[in-house]
Amino acid sequence: MIDTKKFYINGAWVAPLSGSEMDVIDPSTEQVCAVISIGDQADTDAAVAAAKAAFDSWSQTPKAQRLALLKKFLEIYQTRNEEMGHAISQEMGAPIDMALTSQAGSGSGHTKGLIRELEKFEFERTLNEHAPNDRIIYEAIGVCALITPWNWPMNQVSLKAIAAMAAGCTMVLKPSEIAPLSSLIFADMIHQAGIPAGVFNMVNGDGVGVGSQLTSHPDVDMVSFTGSTRAGALISKNAADTVKRVSLELGGKGANIVFADADEKAISRGIYHCFNNTGQSCNAPTRMLVERSVYQQAVATAIAAAAKVQVGRAADHGRHIGPVVSELQYNKIQALIKVGIDEGARVIIGGLGKPEGLETGYFVKPTIFADVNNDMQIAREEVFGPVLCMIPFDTEEQAIAMANDTLYGLTNYIQTQDSAKANRIARRLRSGMVEMNGTFRASGSPFGGYKQSGNGREGGVWGLEDFLEVKSISGWSND
Repeated sequence: MIDTKKFYINGAWVAPLSGSEMDVIDPSTEQVCAVISIGDQADTDAAVAAAKAAFDSWSQTPKAQRLALLKKFLEIYQTRNEEMGHAISQEMGAPIDMALTSQAGSGSGHTKGLIRELEKFEFERTLNEHAPNDRIIYEAIGVCALITPWNWPMNQVSLKAIAAMAAGCTMVLKPSEIAPLSSLIFADMIHQAGIPAGVFNMVNGDGVGVGSQLTSHPDVDMVSFTGSTRAGALISKNAADTVKRVSLELGGKGANIVFADADEKAISRGIYHCFNNTGQSCNAPTRMLVERSVYQQAVATAIAAAAKVQVGRAADHGRHIGPVVSELQYNKIQALIKVGIDEGARVIIGGLGKPEGLETGYFVKPTIFADVNNDMQIAREEVFGPVLCMIPFDTEEQAIAMANDTLYGLTNYIQTQDSAKANRIARRLRSGMVEMNGTFRASGSPFGGYKQSGNGREGGVWGLEDFLEVKSISGWSND
């Protein structure tokens, strides 16, 4: 049994140096399910010092040894997947079937992918055939602060921590204090796998405390953060004085462009994708732009599809969606639904309040607004809940302009059976990712965005390179 009040520092579970504690709330029941410690400057300093001390040895560890340890970790993760899934379901409200597959499974999936990339990655290369004595060397950047969110905990922890370890970096993880239980299990797996002391450290805390301490720490070389755009901007400012590398994966307000010639499942597919994980995904297609000639039919199809979406408790088996993560998140979503109503958008399903029979827990009615325009607040602000905006458009040019008329640029979606048109539009959308006609991007694809959706890329070789410096050396001896 893991002691949830301890931190993992320098290869051991240690008591915090401060006495502050915080309740972890089960969002389905509103009851306390665990108590964690909240770190302070001394805890942060101890974790960073451990990572700094371990860096020289770990960064020089042969690739084969790092691979062997990561493969051992993967074996352990797979045997403990059920434990991980239950923790995620309890801490952030993912329905148990989804938590055991998509949520917990993302950790092992990304670990497999990063192991595959590490196996073939060349850390030393010649510059080119015309410069045989010039070497390009990829080296670990150093001590990394990893700050992860609550909505896809293992997805983000694995993308950062496994990539950093594969690159030869050492690190301090600060998981979301709202959903920390899965990261405690992750740290225990690291220990069980025999990862050397100091390579991976974990301190629980909030953004104002441990988060700010890490991002400004003089011995931290890089910050990798996933979360809100507001927090990402503050982190960038906090890290600027020490000129750290800052990699950010932030918010989104994805457009799903549905043309008249889209396949018959395009509307329902967009609804279910938007509501997946209770809308708590930065890449959710939350703006459905529909060609005007099929708009009214699309609205009717959307109502029918959304009516089939069930809401239920996280512990229940089934294909329903669960609660949102917290009371704060619930209140924010309710306020934005009210804004949409006040702006004159038409609620065609859902709306304010909780679903019938779910008065306890942070449950939100799956909600669709029709007749939205792209200037409304609900079309511009990331709601991070099961809320969709439907907006009509007339021409291809108008659809592209509307899709790009946002502060964000994470993922956009295109639905048309005209492949030439799909390719043409994909090139013009200002986003790091585009998915067309329900085809998901393959494992190992880079994940990240343009504009205020962040910078840097996670996943595949791009995720590995995010944690590497490039060194150029002349006069290299080939003897």
